[in-house]
Amino acid sequence: MNRTIEEPEEPMTDRVTRADPMNVLRRRTSEKWRTYPDDVLPMFVAEMDFPLAPAITAALREAIEVGDTGYVAPHDTGAADAFARYAAQTWDWSPSPERIGYTTDVSVVIVESLRRLIAPGDGVVITPPVYPPFSALIPEAGGTVVEVPLLDRPDAEDGSTYALDLDGIDAALARGARAVLLCNPHNPVGLVHSRQELAALSRIVDRHGASVVSDEIHAPLTHRRHRFTPYLSVSDEARHHGIAAASGSKAFNLAGLKTAMFVAESDRMSAVIRSLPEEVLFRTGLFGLIATRAGFDHGRDWLRGTVAAIEENVALLERELAAKLPAVRLRPPQATYLAWLDFSELGWGEDPAAYALEHARVALANGPEFGPQGAGYARMNLGCAPETVIEAVDRLAAAAG
Repeated sequence: MNRTIEEPEEPMTDRVTRADPMNVLRRRTSEKWRTYPDDVLPMFVAEMDFPLAPAITAALREAIEVGDTGYVAPHDTGAADAFARYAAQTWDWSPSPERIGYTTDVSVVIVESLRRLIAPGDGVVITPPVYPPFSALIPEAGGTVVEVPLLDRPDAEDGSTYALDLDGIDAALARGARAVLLCNPHNPVGLVHSRQELAALSRIVDRHGASVVSDEIHAPLTHRRHRFTPYLSVSDEARHHGIAAASGSKAFNLAGLKTAMFVAESDRMSAVIRSLPEEVLFRTGLFGLIATRAGFDHGRDWLRGTVAAIEENVALLERELAAKLPAVRLRPPQATYLAWLDFSELGWGEDPAAYALEHARVALANGPEFGPQGAGYARMNLGCAPETVIEAVDRLAAAAG
């Protein structure tokens, strides 16, 4: 008998999620598995190789069995309720479901929020190296990109190598920028911003009368030794001027189901969300809402196992690089399943991903696309089997001679 989404999944605590075998993965038709021929290891785009959480599979199966494939219900708060419960129990943050709005994906949350928070031509701060679409989403919203690169701190006591340049952001806002597009946790470097740093940012933004849109899509994938801090939880100022973009799409591998959330914690930002055209809501995927609710309510053990698998792969990659390719420097992430790799010493040029694809048949994400600071870097997806990590390093080492 099939389980409903109200039923708990089989307990998986202390288990590590294992990736599907390669013959199953190559039956998938998503971007990761259709961009390159079968002799290429695809480790570029942010899709995971793990099977869906059992609770999500059960919820989607039930929806198909009853033909639940229609439009989203405009007043259904099920996914928002589930996210709020998860946030309260995981991050000690209790967003109000009635202040949460739905749409297709985090990119739409960013664009539609910025359209209402800035005037045409206003500057929006980003902190490269950062998720490449940020540079396109800001002009789509009518703004102008203002780059304030992350500070590089290789000697930080906590092991972090990056930090927000708060002075630089302050200066950019003083020059007229009207918003900050925050990546929290930060893609590609896996930085988890501290509560103190975010609180300081909120005071700076408040002093300039600006706004923050915080992309928190990778938050559920924060590693166990670190603690994620939602931007809207750090101060009254942050709640007044901030909107968070949340989703289960990265945590539960649901990108193709198209659901994300606008999260507000003030009357001002709730009014921004209420001002959205109803079509912004109706473009949401019903399967995405169903899967998001099932994941945040009943997929938490699976998620813990997935984070454990990612952490094991990070440690494995460190060992493999040390033994076989010591010239490549890994900056260990504090969150995400993405590894930011410095290939500079190999002499593979500004875009080592291009060299790796041609000579090693390993597809990595192009470092310079994350900003000029990505020259000589590439991003590797570790949401995969350990054997894939080993084979990737073997291929890269062979290409390096």
